[in-house]
Amino acid sequence: MEKYITLEKSIGETPLSCAEAYRAKHPELEGVAMAYAGRLDPMASGKLLILLGEECKNQKDYHNLDKEYDFSVLLGIESDSLDVLGRLKTCKADITVNSTIIFDVIAGLVGEIELPYPRFSSKTVRGKPLHTWTLEGKLDEIEIPTKTSTVYGLEFLKAETLTREEIYDQARAKIDTIPPVTDLRKAIGNDFRRVDVRADWENFRVNPLLPNTYFILSFTCTASSGSYMRSLASVIAKKLNTCGLAWHIHRTKIGVFNDNDKAWRKEF
Repeated sequence: MEKYITLEKSIGETPLSCAEAYRAKHPELEGVAMAYAGRLDPMASGKLLILLGEECKNQKDYHNLDKEYDFSVLLGIESDSLDVLGRLKTCKADITVNSTIIFDVIAGLVGEIELPYPRFSSKTVRGKPLHTWTLEGKLDEIEIPTKTSTVYGLEFLKAETLTREEIYDQARAKIDTIPPVTDLRKAIGNDFRRVDVRADWENFRVNPLLPNTYFILSFTCTASSGSYMRSLASVIAKKLNTCGLAWHIHRTKIGVFNDNDKAWRKEF
């Protein structure tokens, strides 16, 4: 048996549901232990490393793998989850966006940087995940931790504009990819709070005071293990004097990156 497999997780899947869907198509894996080495959020897609059988006991050996992502930032809207699956707030959207400004911003984000953990993450503080502190309304009782990440490369790909209606349609389509969660023990905030989240997006769609178009900036990022693209998206938006959320996250590579020659030494 192979030690591991690499799967392509879709938007709307959890790592567990992705792994179990693969198991269902491969009877030889019935009863075989499976463990993922590195999570992906429900709204993110891409490569997911799954350990098999006895290799699950060596999970710690896979914790520090570097990753590469394609991701995009929607400017002028933010959410408490830092992606489309959160409670929304709008902010200044009439900003100047040009390649010179963007290149200056991302140049300052290459190297070692401190990124806050998303408040909707599994990072544990005083024995409880951050998402539990958030849902209990007790974030003011703790200090949100940060993580030192190494960004080996951050490349600006393109800027585009979408209408408010297009953004609404695409956001709703992403949110609706998650199957209904009926077991409340497995749902973050009762089916991911989607009743409230959908209502926020509907208010965004019909609000006549909001701009009719919004910028979306696309990037490729190579970074060390545990670097949250949701957090990086928010930081980029703030450095552009607005707010933003991660509109799209797709993990393209998992492995060991050599920063000296800017090449991958090993990929999974």
